[in-house]
Amino acid sequence: MRCDTLWRNARLATMAESHAGLGEVMQGVVASLDGRILYAGDAADALALEADRVIDCEGRWITPGLIDCHTHLVWAGSRSREFELRLAGATYEELARAGGGILATMRATRAASLDDLVSQALPRLDALLAEGATTVEIKSGYGLNLEAELKQLRAARALADRRPVTIRTTFLGAHAVPPEFARDADGYVDLVCRSMIPAVAAAGLADAVDAFCEEVAFSPPQVRRVFRAAEAAGLPVKIHADGVRAMAGAGTVATLLPGAYYFLRDTQPPPVRLLRDHGVPIALATDCNPGSSPLTSLLLTMNMAATLFRLTVEECLLGVTRHGARALGLQDRVGTLEAGKDCDLAVWDVERLGDLVYRIGFNPLHGRAWRGQWIA
Repeated sequence: MRCDTLWRNARLATMAESHAGLGEVMQGVVASLDGRILYAGDAADALALEADRVIDCEGRWITPGLIDCHTHLVWAGSRSREFELRLAGATYEELARAGGGILATMRATRAASLDDLVSQALPRLDALLAEGATTVEIKSGYGLNLEAELKQLRAARALADRRPVTIRTTFLGAHAVPPEFARDADGYVDLVCRSMIPAVAAAGLADAVDAFCEEVAFSPPQVRRVFRAAEAAGLPVKIHADGVRAMAGAGTVATLLPGAYYFLRDTQPPPVRLLRDHGVPIALATDCNPGSSPLTSLLLTMNMAATLFRLTVEECLLGVTRHGARALGLQDRVGTLEAGKDCDLAVWDVERLGDLVYRIGFNPLHGRAWRGQWIA
């Protein structure tokens, strides 16, 4: 059987549900054809494969390409000065009164051109790709009016034209209340539901709709209105919220964000034991954003999750592969090494898979493939 490319002499972590643990194959090969995996498994069962190109992995580990399933990667401006002020004792309320916080990013994002947003986001994306990411979700939510929200989503889509990566976009208009609706949150929700969501859907710029459901953001009734509008537009929904039993009942994925926990010096860890007890899959993500998680490393994200939340190596690696794919509704395309899925690979210079979680400031990526395209 012919294939385009054959990665041989490798150890595989297939992450497939049909295998125990990480689905390890100690004498493995991966074959691609037309950008998809033709075969991934034991070399002894792949003797009939004839490849146009053979890549000798020299015993390295291959995992699925990593997935960052929750980011706010596109924004303009900087919040580093706020970080300095917080270190000096300023509260979030004081910063907000002084014109800082999310509204500072909103103003900078509204003022930026589409090209500005793309050029500022590219280094953040490149940092993720350099550590083996092949799929990245990007939310809007810093425009908070129709024109700027569409601009953010167009910038996110444009990134996929400039780099070999799969980008999924999420409309997060219900992120915060803009100043023009400071005393009328319901009025802003009306705008999101009646104008923004239909326009975003008509332009084909979003793969999903998200909402921030907390005391400092939007109430459950307001979020329900947003979700009804999303469903009417044919868009799936996500939510920034808690509720383990509700997650279990809905069959959803819990995405943990250790970067925000660390950066904000939070003291209440996520209910990892409850998530395990209820069988809720756990995904991990950088939550890359200017205010609470300026993080562009999935490797560090895994280390933080293990150290701060006591996740196991297996949970961390599944969290940035199989479960990350499921969080994006892409489980049929990416997240595991299985025939028929996109040939998205990360090849690692490590002896043990645990090194990907254990070491800090260490990037052992040897190369990656995106839809069969080898990038060494």
